[in-house]
Amino acid sequence: MVVFQGRATDLALLDRQLRLVRDAAATTRGQAVIVTGRRRVGKSRLVQEFCDRSGVPYVVFQASRGRNPAAERADFTAALAQSALPGADLVAGAAGTDWNQTLRSLTVALSEQTPCVVVLDEVPWLVEQDSEFEGALQTVWDRYLSARPVLLLLVGSDLSMMESLQEYGRPFHGRAARMLVRPLDPADVQRMTALEPAEAVDSFLITGGFPEIVQRWRPGTSRTEFLSDQLADPLSPLVMAGELALLGEVPEPSHSRSALEAIGTGERTFGTIANRVGVGNPIPSGTLAPILNTLVAKRIVAVDTPLSIRPDTKNKRYRIEDPYLRFWLAFLHRGVPEVERGRGDLVAARIERSWTSWCGRAVEPVIRASLERLLPDDRLPGAETVGGWWNRQNNPEIDLVGADRTPRVAFTGSIKWLATEPFGQRELESLIAGSMSVPGRDYPTPLVAVSRSGVEEGLPLAASFGPEEIIAAWR
Repeated sequence: MVVFQGRATDLALLDRQLRLVRDAAATTRGQAVIVTGRRRVGKSRLVQEFCDRSGVPYVVFQASRGRNPAAERADFTAALAQSALPGADLVAGAAGTDWNQTLRSLTVALSEQTPCVVVLDEVPWLVEQDSEFEGALQTVWDRYLSARPVLLLLVGSDLSMMESLQEYGRPFHGRAARMLVRPLDPADVQRMTALEPAEAVDSFLITGGFPEIVQRWRPGTSRTEFLSDQLADPLSPLVMAGELALLGEVPEPSHSRSALEAIGTGERTFGTIANRVGVGNPIPSGTLAPILNTLVAKRIVAVDTPLSIRPDTKNKRYRIEDPYLRFWLAFLHRGVPEVERGRGDLVAARIERSWTSWCGRAVEPVIRASLERLLPDDRLPGAETVGGWWNRQNNPEIDLVGADRTPRVAFTGSIKWLATEPFGQRELESLIAGSMSVPGRDYPTPLVAVSRSGVEEGLPLAASFGPEEIIAAWR
């Protein structure tokens, strides 16, 4: 059995909710948590691990997509009867004609004294199957379950659907806390791969922190060795997980899939994405805008705007939010046929040829997020958020801008993520020249650098950060 690693913060959050149930320390004895996150991020494994460690009776029910609601209700009741819940034997053979009756059988299986955990996994599929499920859940929760010592975990991968469960006007509004399960962070990846900080960042950019991929990275293995090994196996999760993720989010070939592919291979502006999707004949903005909005709502695509004292919300840059999917779309999407015919070496060679330039761009959002996690920090005085800045021509383009809520530009900075060259005088001069174009930046504004290979001595920088600090920000 694979040893569970990482997720200490997530497990602690769930344990805190269970303590509220145990201690009757909240306004209701029962507590509900909506647990959501991208597909294949490890939600179900996390919840199972929590249940196993909890020391209390639990039941986990996994919904099936597109199933007949009556069959689903029967399976739910069977899961209750076969569980370790205190009253499990009392519901054996029970049959509910609707979800209201079926969920009430859960009340029978629970105890009035013993804390229990109930997990409903893939809740969006239950909602799809039966439009009455949400209302039944709210009714049974309000009348029965909230008074019992139960921690109810509602798990689902459709981020927009799971978030909508809490919207005003929906039956379960205001009844559950929300927990977003993210991929493993760079510090977790370093611990699992036993790599030096710089190499651990590379590992994070390739695996995206997805547990099933990180677990394939044998401790101490270099990037090139890992890729050579995994690309020799067509069934490797590194190769397969990207297509499975796309099928879960965008099941059919469509403009949405084409837009994702365009962004994943480097197109960042609305115009270039439209041109790429239309194969040289740009698709109308009225068609592309809703597609991009949906992809952003699903947390597949992220949209950035320049950070300065002068907001420019129309000057958007799009990127794939998940580092692994960004890597997969850039290198593996078109390379899967070669891997399947035993020529993963060709894919590995292409990755190696493009690695430096691809990595230099792909690491930017990770570094911004890392610096933002360090705030407040005396090395970055006054900064409350970290972004970048660019004009419409991307000339100049400033990698790092820190600002406060005023907004006031607190610092500008540059990223140099090369394995052999430190940040030097040439990079400093380019940063100084480009920074003067940032609205709100003046001569005394501090300058910072992030470099994989260190910084030359004597440069007038307010602060510099290396791979060690980037990893440490996540601890």
